[in-house]
Amino acid sequence: MTRLLPLALSLALILPLATVAAPPPSPLTNHGGPLLGANGNLDVSILWYGPVTKVQKRSILTFLKSLNANAGALQPQVSQWWDIVGSYSSGPRINVRVVNNVADPNYSLGKVLIKDFIKMLLPKATGGKPNTLVIIVAVKGVTVQDMCAGHCTQHDFIGDQAYVAVGDPEAECPECAAPFVQSSPPVKPPSGNLAADTMVRLLAKGLAGAVTNPLKTGFYANGPDDEILDASSVCDDIGNFQINPSNGGAFNAHGFKGKKFLVPAIWNPKTSSCWTPL
Repeated sequence: MTRLLPLALSLALILPLATVAAPPPSPLTNHGGPLLGANGNLDVSILWYGPVTKVQKRSILTFLKSLNANAGALQPQVSQWWDIVGSYSSGPRINVRVVNNVADPNYSLGKVLIKDFIKMLLPKATGGKPNTLVIIVAVKGVTVQDMCAGHCTQHDFIGDQAYVAVGDPEAECPECAAPFVQSSPPVKPPSGNLAADTMVRLLAKGLAGAVTNPLKTGFYANGPDDEILDASSVCDDIGNFQINPSNGGAFNAHGFKGKKFLVPAIWNPKTSSCWTPL
């Protein structure tokens, strides 16, 4: 059982999240392609695929609100992490807005989402609203093409429609739920709900990649076997965290209404290094 730390000690103590990953073969470079949100706005449309729980929905929606929220005196903040994502563009700060929110609780296309099925879901997700980034959130038991095959988060595009797909990988590929599982030692999720906090971390990674490299022509580096490494995948899970004394959960950023999150490391283009809020 994790020993809870006294409040004063827990707020001062910064613990390592994981061993620093091997450096990328080269820093991320700009290949000249378009970026999302360069005009200062990023509209997102969410499709909840399968019976996504209220806790999971609330965590994801709160995280999205946190990207633009000022958490007051609480430091560090999720919005500071989002500022690093926005720094890839010379435009204004990216304001995120959820413009459509659709539920598909009965798995209308089954429990295996190949790209042809994702293509069919995209117009349902956007509801006809143009220039949106689609976020598909699938429940445990749904297999998304290319996930659990070296890609814990999928961000891609079909036609000119960019999307991010995330799920609950605990049963199918628990390595994608790190550092909450399969880490040594595992850390407790900040909210106490492993599935919800894993989805948030995967969504954060997908958003960072989708904004900075939406069409695979933006910022990236070539990894082993010609793998494309972008803003978050190049950094793996390096970073530090603090312990919340109320539940033992690990966190490194505060968000909307003080909610705690464990956001992933991201490549900082100004310092050419991986960065986390702590």
